[in-house]
This record gives sequence, structure tokens and C-alpha cells, in this order.
Amino acid sequence: MRSTVTETENSIPVLPQHDALALTAGGNLAEIVLGDQVYRLRITKAGKLILTK
Repeated sequence: MRSTVTETENSIPVLPQHDALALTAGGNLAEIVLGDQVYRLRITKAGKLILTK
């Protein structure tokens, strides 16, 4: 899984980026755990992301 944190010229950190296809292992659905909650990340046919509980 690709996860990067880069900095701008002024050494200001920017948000980490994660490849959605890597999170879904090339498919269209992944589960993401935050604490005791499980969320589903889905990639639609139109290429949009939907995150649901």
C-alpha cells in the first residue's frame, strides 16, 4: 500500500495520500477500522468514493 507524506518548499507538511485501488487490493470495496467502528470504502462504477458505516 502506498502511503506518503511530502513537504512543500517551506517545509510545511501536507496531508498523507493513500491510493484507493491499493486500499481495495484492486477491487472496489474495502473495510476501514477506526477504534471499534468498521467503515466500508466503495469505488463506484463512475470512479467516485463512498464511505459508509
